[in-house]
Amino acid sequence: MDTDARRARFAELHARDGLFVMPNPWDVGSARLLASLGFEALATTSQGLAWSLGTLDQQVSRDELVAHVKVMSSATELPLNADSERCYPDDPGGIPETVALLADAGAAGFSIEDYDPVADRINEIGLSTERVAIAAEANRRLPAQMVLTGRAENHIRGVDDLDDTIARLIAYRDAGADVVYAPGLSTIEQIAAVVDAVACPVNVLATARTPAIAELAAAGVRRVSTGSVLASRAYGALVSGATILRDEGTSTYAAGGLGGDDAQRAFRAP
Repeated sequence: MDTDARRARFAELHARDGLFVMPNPWDVGSARLLASLGFEALATTSQGLAWSLGTLDQQVSRDELVAHVKVMSSATELPLNADSERCYPDDPGGIPETVALLADAGAAGFSIEDYDPVADRINEIGLSTERVAIAAEANRRLPAQMVLTGRAENHIRGVDDLDDTIARLIAYRDAGADVVYAPGLSTIEQIAAVVDAVACPVNVLATARTPAIAELAAAGVRRVSTGSVLASRAYGALVSGATILRDEGTSTYAAGGLGGDDAQRAFRAP
């Protein structure tokens, strides 16, 4: 599929009934492995990308992100959603330029969040809503629009205020977000309250504490992503195995590694 077709397909996934799972690879290999397992869409992960570059989350430049999206969108035929953090409002051209660059790189969707890493705080709701509106307007000017996700970061930044989160998500929806997302919601009651209040597609982050996919589907969740969890698990296995090798001098860590059949299916030439 070309870029326009993938954007149309991504929009269709959100418009149809039922939930779809959108895992987050961090490089071409992990993207192709996930595509080979039958998922319908993929998303980048800001933290996974940062780790792959040997740095920490929130330290990746816009140029690095755009280059990553270009490579990742070409890695598979699946629609790719870009974790674009704050959409780099302080870079040249600001949010509209970021939207244009992500579109040129082949993204089918993108996100904008309300956490300011420099100040280490959640932005005031008025400013955050204005930025969603700017992103939505830039997106509307594209020949083929991407799916825009508005993110409220309260629950992964120490602000356990569901009422504020819901108010923010509604404001972001009204400002033009197609999907809303509050990473860190952990109970089905919280998630159902968000779904009922916002009346638009909701993304939920799958973590060790998140209810099962079937429960999320029953609550009306439209999309589930994994954020940095898969990257964390993969890098954790690397550290664990290397520690065994260093401290015990054995290779028992080798059990459970990537199988040849899985590699052949994901990486063979088309």
